[in-house]
Amino acid sequence: MSATTNPAKNCNLCPRLVALRTEAQAKHPDWHNGPVDIWGDASAKLMIVGMAPGMAGANRTGRPFTGDHAGDLLFQTLKRAGLTTGTYDRRPDDGLLLHGAIIANVVRCVPPQNKPVAAEVNACRPFFLSALKEYENIRTFFALGRIAHDAFLSTLGLRKALFPFSHGGQHDLGQFGRLFDSYHCSRYNTNTRRLTTDMFESALFSAATHAKIGNWSQKPLV
Repeated sequence: MSATTNPAKNCNLCPRLVALRTEAQAKHPDWHNGPVDIWGDASAKLMIVGMAPGMAGANRTGRPFTGDHAGDLLFQTLKRAGLTTGTYDRRPDDGLLLHGAIIANVVRCVPPQNKPVAAEVNACRPFFLSALKEYENIRTFFALGRIAHDAFLSTLGLRKALFPFSHGGQHDLGQFGRLFDSYHCSRYNTNTRRLTTDMFESALFSAATHAKIGNWSQKPLV
């Protein structure tokens, strides 16, 4: 993977994020506390797009969606789709492998209140665009939540008004491929039943089918 696809460990492009990272380093010196690299299959055909690392999740472990509740549902669903081997255990050395897909956050460092600002999305844009060139087989994208959806479109220079977010929504992005949407797999969304397991599986099923990966045909939805 090229150096331009992932920020340096000590990236200082975003003062607000650097300040929060420095604070976390003081409180938790054994955590990752840095930009979280893209993770997954080098020959991926599907990109799962997150907003940014969670403080006690990817910021702690250094692997996207690893270590918190959101990752539990995501990796459970990826397993049902036949897109993983090994066992997810909330840690980066659990031996889990992802097949046919990668996971990438639009913003690579944890932001205050889990909400990056436009300047931070813009600062990370070159890394994301570099990833699109490097993972040249990817024409299918799966956005986790409205903020990730909007930030992804902004990163590509596309007008958000032309591609409104909705759970289960699909959008033709022309030269970039196709974008699929899902509510974020957060604890809040699952606890309030805004997002059910069935809903999440159905949305990811559509994206995986479009990318022609996995073995959903052998695993009917619950």
